[in-house]
Amino acid sequence: MVLEVEQGNVTSLASTYEVLIVDNGSNDDTSVLALQFATENPHHDIRVVTLHRNLGKGGAVRHGMLHGQGRRLLMVDADGASRFEDMDLLWKAMDGLEGDVAIAIGSRAHLVKTEAVVKRSLLRNILMYGFHTILRVMGVGHIQDTQCGFKLFSRRSAQLIFPYQHLCTWIFDVEVLLLAKQLHIPVAEVPIEWHEVSGSKLNVITDSLQMLRDLLILRANIIFGRWSAPPPSPAKKSS
Repeated sequence: MVLEVEQGNVTSLASTYEVLIVDNGSNDDTSVLALQFATENPHHDIRVVTLHRNLGKGGAVRHGMLHGQGRRLLMVDADGASRFEDMDLLWKAMDGLEGDVAIAIGSRAHLVKTEAVVKRSLLRNILMYGFHTILRVMGVGHIQDTQCGFKLFSRRSAQLIFPYQHLCTWIFDVEVLLLAKQLHIPVAEVPIEWHEVSGSKLNVITDSLQMLRDLLILRANIIFGRWSAPPPSPAKKSS
């Protein structure tokens, strides 16, 4: 993401912006390099947050969303699998939703029959379709791609959702979207460009089992009413 900003590929729809880099307890000098880049590019508003221990992907995203200062907050994976320019598509989709509480998410569902997906192993494709079946049972079957790491939140929607997010593992996206559904927050799903990036830390077997466990935990806590977000307070009338 930093490289994209350096090349000037920032949405033309925002007059000002900040880049918030969350170093999730890494040991590879990510913070050092990010701070060096920020120093060398003072014309960009770049902030670096260093977490002293790894909080999981969901924990890092929650921290960033609760500390971002923008009117709209973009969650984007740092692996470069998605194009930063596609934020314009999400931005325009959010403009089409009513009110200041809205979400627009990138989707790779249109790529499901492309070569990148077809060439995946039989096991990965079986797990993918099984995962989508479980999501329909969970109540987010209306979202074709819950896991795409390219999501745009209005500031108000982030404030309503992320303080009540519990899961910090790979499956946190599902909880976030379920909270949005509970709160009747409109979600626009937008096709974006995406390509497979090598070096993924996701282990097909162990992480799939962890996702299943977390989905069961999420489902149980929702059924028993333990995990939910309170409805937003009504706007105060001016006297």
